[in-house]
Amino acid sequence: MKKRSKIRRELPIYLMALPGVIYLIINNYMPLPGLVLAFKQYSAKRGIWGSAWAGLDNFKYLFATQDAWVITRNTVLYNAVFILLNTALGITYAILLSSMKAKKAGNFYRGVMLLPYMISSVILSYLVYAFLGVESGLINKMIIEPLGGEAISWYAEQKYWPFILVIVNCWKSVGYQMVIYYSSITGIDDSYYEAAIVDGATSWQQITKITLPLLKPTITMLVLLSVGRIFNSDFGLFYQVPMNSGALFPVTNTIDTYVYRGLIELGTITKSAAAGFFQSLVGFVLILSANSLVRRFDRENALF
Repeated sequence: MKKRSKIRRELPIYLMALPGVIYLIINNYMPLPGLVLAFKQYSAKRGIWGSAWAGLDNFKYLFATQDAWVITRNTVLYNAVFILLNTALGITYAILLSSMKAKKAGNFYRGVMLLPYMISSVILSYLVYAFLGVESGLINKMIIEPLGGEAISWYAEQKYWPFILVIVNCWKSVGYQMVIYYSSITGIDDSYYEAAIVDGATSWQQITKITLPLLKPTITMLVLLSVGRIFNSDFGLFYQVPMNSGALFPVTNTIDTYVYRGLIELGTITKSAAAGFFQSLVGFVLILSANSLVRRFDRENALF
């Protein structure tokens, strides 16, 4: 009887989790047997299981070229900067919005900040082009040329794009981070802040002594998940936004865009499967390593 009552009590929770579980099974677990493609010489005639084994030959595609160091460097460094900036800005904006007393204004600002996250990469690329276009871009026509400068060919100059990509990524992603941190802040008991005010704590002291320590589990979880994807890149950001400009490859080419271009040229899916397998394996190792490091210094905030 106790088990039945417990199941009935928790049934709504299971039903709420069911769509997510089904999506996880279909999207993440059912394709797992396809990983064998990374070790095959795939033939459509023979099928996946009938194709000959290739060993680790497909993985050489990622490391046996002159671009291996460039794409690895770009992927890791960009993601490291994205993690640091998006985390810092997401927390900052969440704290600022949580301190707003006008609810309607707060809802408006949250919606405005979250909107870029929902914009597709194609639309985002044309929004960026509206600013950076050589002949009709807003920056050239409304800022540089009126001040007497010469129009900049943004899509042919490598030196600007590390900053452009970081700015675009922050504009697009910070809103999502902010919503997660904001929801965590709203879950903090107001009595902590009331007691701090009675004790004479300033706003800065409330943030450093109450808000940030209580946000630590959320920060740790998001950072660990981001570290696990440090060898994956936002394909739309690095392919669509630079308009696939060949002049920008040294600063915009990442593992994902490199594999995609190779897939178009070579027409084989086995090398793409090998790249995906490699990225997933490295991400898994990084999550385990980062989590073990967190457990060593702060066991309570580790994921597992």
